Amino acid sequence: MTHPHGSRTVASRLRAVPGIRALSSYRREWLVKDLVAGVVLTTLLVPQGMAYAELAGLPSITGLYTTILCLIGYAVCGPSRILVLGPDSSLGPMIAATVLPLVAAGGDPDRAVALASVLALMVAAIMILASVAKLGFIADLISKPTMIGYMNGLALTILIGQLPKLLGFKVEADTLIGECVGLVRKLAEGAVVPAAAAVGIGGILLILLLQRLMPKVPAVLVMVVLAIAAAALFHLGEHGVDLVGVLPAGFPPFTIPQVRLTDLLPLFGGALGIALVSLADTISNASAFAARTGQEIRGNQEMAGVGAANLAAGLFQGFPVSTSGSRTAVAERAGARSQLTGLVGAALIVLMLVLVPGMFRNLPQPALAAVVVTASLSLADVPGTVRLWRQRRTEFLLSVAAFLGVALIGVLPGIAIAVALSVLNVFRRAWWPYNTVLGRVKGLEGYHDVRSYPDAGRLPGLVIYRFDAPLFFANARTFRDAIRQLARAEPRPRWIVIAAEPMTDVDTTAADVLQELDVALNAEHVHLVFAELKDPVRRKIEQYGLTRTIDPRHFFPTVEAAVAAFRLTTDAEWAPPAGQGPPLP
Repeated sequence: MTHPHGSRTVASRLRAVPGIRALSSYRREWLVKDLVAGVVLTTLLVPQGMAYAELAGLPSITGLYTTILCLIGYAVCGPSRILVLGPDSSLGPMIAATVLPLVAAGGDPDRAVALASVLALMVAAIMILASVAKLGFIADLISKPTMIGYMNGLALTILIGQLPKLLGFKVEADTLIGECVGLVRKLAEGAVVPAAAAVGIGGILLILLLQRLMPKVPAVLVMVVLAIAAAALFHLGEHGVDLVGVLPAGFPPFTIPQVRLTDLLPLFGGALGIALVSLADTISNASAFAARTGQEIRGNQEMAGVGAANLAAGLFQGFPVSTSGSRTAVAERAGARSQLTGLVGAALIVLMLVLVPGMFRNLPQPALAAVVVTASLSLADVPGTVRLWRQRRTEFLLSVAAFLGVALIGVLPGIAIAVALSVLNVFRRAWWPYNTVLGRVKGLEGYHDVRSYPDAGRLPGLVIYRFDAPLFFANARTFRDAIRQLARAEPRPRWIVIAAEPMTDVDTTAADVLQELDVALNAEHVHLVFAELKDPVRRKIEQYGLTRTIDPRHFFPTVEAAVAAFRLTTDAEWAPPAGQGPPLP
């Protein structure tokens, strides 16, 4: 006999699975729209899946295996109703950079597939563990300027890497510079296959033209169909054009990938970089589409969903996947209402592999290169780079540094450089924060930056100083040097009031510096005074024992209170800088 409490527990656990929960709330009127959207989406999934597999250095069939399983995995475990996952152009070079150096000379495709599958399983483990530990904030480790630079470098890397395939020849090189040299050499040797170049360049132009003039038309599908027709009509295979050939028939086989123990460490390094980029993509895409559909973004559940998609792909000869803004937009425009759209796409791809595996046998490889090249162009953000140059040169330089890291050192080191630059930029801002002296401006309440208001009035003997950062070990000496400089200015101040509202923390190193500074200032008959110090920070200062050195009466709730106390003890009057008119009231 089944215990009713146990049945309720099982039912509640099942309802906790996003796919089951979505199924229980599914509306009948969504069905036709989801079916239509699934058919439309499939026309994009198939050519892109094959193209991005080749970009990752893997057989094109693995792109279809990956697409099928990741759609199923995310439909079961992903929280978003319409987010579409799959092979991604931004991950392809990272997968290739991780896997290809581990493949023996001669390029055993089975070993490459096994390595890529283990990579997907590692990405799955990282994403699921990050979800459990609620580490979605890690996506913020890459700032937008460094991400722009990284993506620009990635776009250039993909473009240069695909040009030989687009033109009908091969270049053997491990670096972008090597690929550029090899490309120029092959062009000089006349290695271009005219028929391949015509298909590839024509494919790019056709996709770009249709995307601009007829955005609702599936440009990639139209180009692929025309390329297959041209290959059959003009017998392009006999004119030096590589064709995809007949794909293996049947459903993707369940496989436990086998790799060497020595492969695990380099694979894990690549998996970390891929997981970080995938996480950033997922959070940004989920946020954008959730805002459009009125859903709330659940970052940790999104990570679990992407992890499940990678797990499913890795167990069926697939490779790492991420969310796709372009494919999600296609599904949305086609009327998708739920993850049934993705399941329809997966089912149609399976039917194609079971019933008509030869459908794409005449698809020219340069056409796949054209798909990848147009995708790489969408990764680049030249207007964003120009905007950084105009608005903030330091962030433009960060973007350029990330770009050069990818272009000159490599894709995986490039993501490490992008993260490091983002973190260092945060540290730089805290290390050398903005700081200024404040004064009183006629007609304005409060106290204002004398750099913005050079005519601001000051009280003789009083300096109001603002330091826009928490006080910690890295910037404590910067703070000390600024205060010492103010204390030695003529005329000598009697009080230096710290407008401490931006000072959200004081660590032990900074506390020691403050204590030494206060002792030195007192010896010169200058008092260090704090105003607007937050209660948690004040409690830390008392815990450090600083109030034994700094007079407890020199802590004020507001700058105005500190100024009033100073005026009470000195009878000082507000005055503008010399030659600026009568005293302020």
